[in-house]
Amino acid sequence: MTLTINKKAYGDLLAEIQPQVITNDAENEVALQNIEKLLAIPQPTAEEERILQLLLTLVEKYEDEHYPMNNASPLDILLHLMESNDLKQADLVNVIGSSGVVSEVVNGKRQISKNQAQALGKFFHVDPKLFL
Repeated sequence: MTLTINKKAYGDLLAEIQPQVITNDAENEVALQNIEKLLAIPQPTAEEERILQLLLTLVEKYEDEHYPMNNASPLDILLHLMESNDLKQADLVNVIGSSGVVSEVVNGKRQISKNQAQALGKFFHVDPKLFL
C-alpha cells in the first residue's frame, strides 16, 4: 500500500527538520535526536513516517561509512546499541525475555535466537540480521 502524502505538510516538515547528507558526528547526533522525536509520536502521519525513513537512511549511511561493524559479533552490536542508547539489561526484558535470559544474552552465555533478533531489530530500528 502506497501512502499518499500531503505535499504542503511534507514541505513544512522538511523545512523544520532540514534533513541533509550527514558529514560529521554533530550532524549525526542532530539526525538521531530528530529520529527520537519522530519515534515518540504515538500515531505519526504519512509525512512524519517518510521523514523518519529518510533520516534513518541518512544515519545508516553515515554510520556504515564511519563506524563499520564488519567484524563485530551479534553480541558486540547489541552491546554497542545498548551503550549508545544508554540502556541497561532491564530495558531489554520486555523485548527479548526474562531478566535471566537477557543476562545470559548480554553476558555471552546464550546466543540470540531468530525471534529475539527480530524483536531487537524492531526495537533498535535496525536490520535483525545484525543479531544473527
